[in-house]
Amino acid sequence: QVQLVESGGGLVQPGGSLRLSCAASRSILTFSAMGWYRQAPGQERGLVAVISSGGDRISYVDSVKGRFTISRDKAKNTVFLQMNNLKPEDTAVYYCNAKEGLRNPADFWGLGTQVTVSS
Repeated sequence: QVQLVESGGGLVQPGGSLRLSCAASRSILTFSAMGWYRQAPGQERGLVAVISSGGDRISYVDSVKGRFTISRDKAKNTVFLQMNNLKPEDTAVYYCNAKEGLRNPADFWGLGTQVTVSS
C-alpha cells in the first residue's frame, strides 16, 4: 500500500508564500503521474498541478499559473508545490495524489494539509 504524507500547510497573509511537500512511501518514479488537488468548503476537489513520471510534462489549473510551481526530488521521493502570491481564494485543503498505471490508473491520496490565506 502506498502512503503519501503532506506537510507545509498553514495560515498565511495574502501575497505570502508556502511550500507544500508530499513524501511517498516508495519511489515516485513508479507512478505515472503525481499531483496536487485542493478542496474548499462546499466545493468539489479539483486539480491544481500535475507532473508526469518523467518530469517532462507539467500542467496547472489556470487560476494558479504563474504563481504555483510543482517540482520533485526523486532521491527523496518527494513532490513539492511552491505557492507564491497567495490569495484568499487559494484557501483549501490541499491533497497529494499519485496515479499508478496509464489505463484506468489507480489513485492514491494523502490525508491533506490545510492552507488558509487571510489577513
